[in-house]
Amino acid sequence: MGKLALGYGSEWHLLRYLGRYRSVLDEHVRATTGANRVRWLDWNSSPTEADAEWKGISFLPTDTRARIAEAWVDWWPQRGNPHNWDAVASLDEKEWLLVEAKAHLDELDSSCTAVGEGRDRIDRACAATRVALEATGTNWLTRYYQMANRLAFLQFLSQQGVAARLLFIYFVGDRRTGGVVAPQTEEGWLPALEAQDLHLGLRPEHPLRDRIHKLFLRVA
Repeated sequence: MGKLALGYGSEWHLLRYLGRYRSVLDEHVRATTGANRVRWLDWNSSPTEADAEWKGISFLPTDTRARIAEAWVDWWPQRGNPHNWDAVASLDEKEWLLVEAKAHLDELDSSCTAVGEGRDRIDRACAATRVALEATGTNWLTRYYQMANRLAFLQFLSQQGVAARLLFIYFVGDRRTGGVVAPQTEEGWLPALEAQDLHLGLRPEHPLRDRIHKLFLRVA
């Protein structure tokens, strides 16, 4: 999710659903995940501060963070830009829902910019995740790095006994100019998402498949 724009972009659409049509969003989330109750976390800031997304494991309760802190430091570099979550929710008060929202195809494209020991640690985490998922892709640090690091994060939580799911929201009908491709139908997203899975080498029946969800939402 990038800088907030007025009337378009993934951040605008997600905030609009959360703020004005939360019951509709909750209905979609329940249908997609099988949960009975969705409780959204407020952002990691106050109304008198600059808005701040939840980052890394900061959304977890203090006792859980303390329990897994050492493993987290070993798994992922603590400097630089950690995982930023577009939204976080609790499902039935027993597992976490981590949301990544997209409104145009360019948002799928990213590469790892870390260097040195930090990059090595990320590469090790992604390599371990590839093995766990039996993925055939060999380069997770370019082209679709954001998806790769989300998978690595979910794998880490799974290893630590923290129940969580990933929800990728793909908005349909965003208005864009300047050559940016914003799919106007659900089908318009599918070739790019298939290319992403192909690059990462994800097989349809990988071990985390039941904890990763796609949701296509139409916008005004």
